[in-house]
Amino acid sequence: MIRDYRADCVQDARNCLVIPALINAHSHLPMTYFRGLADDLPLDKWLGEYIWPLEAKMVTGDFVYDAALHGAAEMLKNGICLTNDMYFHCDKIAEAVTKAGMRAIVSYAIIERDPNTPHKSYEANMLALDEYCRDYPLVDCSFAPHAIYTCSKDLLKSAADFALKHDWLLHTHLSETRGELENCLKEHGKRPLDYLADLGWLEAKCLFAHGVWLSNEELKRLGKSRSAIAVCTDSNLKLASGFAPLKAMREQGVCYALGSDGVASNNNLDLLEELSTTSKLHKALNADPEFLPAREAFAHVSIEAAKALGKADSLGSLEKGKAADICIIDTTNLQSSPLYNPYSQLLYAMGSHQMRDVMVAGTYAVQDYRLTNLDEAELVDTANRYKSKILRELNIEKHTKP
Repeated sequence: MIRDYRADCVQDARNCLVIPALINAHSHLPMTYFRGLADDLPLDKWLGEYIWPLEAKMVTGDFVYDAALHGAAEMLKNGICLTNDMYFHCDKIAEAVTKAGMRAIVSYAIIERDPNTPHKSYEANMLALDEYCRDYPLVDCSFAPHAIYTCSKDLLKSAADFALKHDWLLHTHLSETRGELENCLKEHGKRPLDYLADLGWLEAKCLFAHGVWLSNEELKRLGKSRSAIAVCTDSNLKLASGFAPLKAMREQGVCYALGSDGVASNNNLDLLEELSTTSKLHKALNADPEFLPAREAFAHVSIEAAKALGKADSLGSLEKGKAADICIIDTTNLQSSPLYNPYSQLLYAMGSHQMRDVMVAGTYAVQDYRLTNLDEAELVDTANRYKSKILRELNIEKHTKP
């Protein structure tokens, strides 16, 4: 049959697994340069005493471009073709991911530091970004109020109205910690999802990052909507935020995908590792070794992730008419032998270091284990230069010494 076809490029994939490239449902790409900077802390202290002060001093357009380029390179080598990203200087993120050769959905993380800022200015900035990104065919935009605790009720309501008007994805953090839940109940008399739903959010398509403390009633409401959850297991474990209720999500028909979160709280961009941890953790939590079997689990970094982001018509599976976003994984090594069940091997035995080739939109971004558009040694050198500057600026060596 193969003789009936002609192609400009024929790839030898004997003794390999060929899979759809992976999709990361929630990330903060430029936080790559904060990897390992302030570990072993609770979320509120980690954000308030280290991450936010650091961002206020360090985050410039150049910083975001360089750090996003580093993060995109790491994602590509781990087989990720698309990430749903929330940060600052999104024009620079669009430039960086395009340079690397990967896809992204980008949005400014809207943190309402000044309540007098007109909400229309946030919308105007997003429309301007959308116009700018039209020159970058691998990049789309979403609207991303950071969280219910960093944005006012009026802003959250206007965001829902904007998303409905323009048919945009809404992206926010939700029910990540018990403290967030308790504060929402205290301040608004409602649980977080109910609070947003009453502001019109569930009429739009939303991607809620984390969803750790969602109740069964909230999940039932979510399951009837067009929205989805980005489950960030490693980040939630490291920050001791809790466990996303995957069994209840499945029972209520909630679409969910896996996300890495930012490198500063993970501390890598490895979705296969995320997948393995998630599957094994929830087997133990549910005392059920049959829960989330390998083939079902893989869907949450492929086709279910594409559905969560509204991309299932073009991404998430290897089908005629879809984009050629493809990973080729070498199986000719000790770690992969013998190979009985490809899904089980991928989930429980293999590692992202076995990604031999990664193709995005039919073009190699990684070929024979090497980045095709970037110099890995240069990326490492640049990261180390920023490390020296960060340490000088904040004098936080106590959190980086062995």
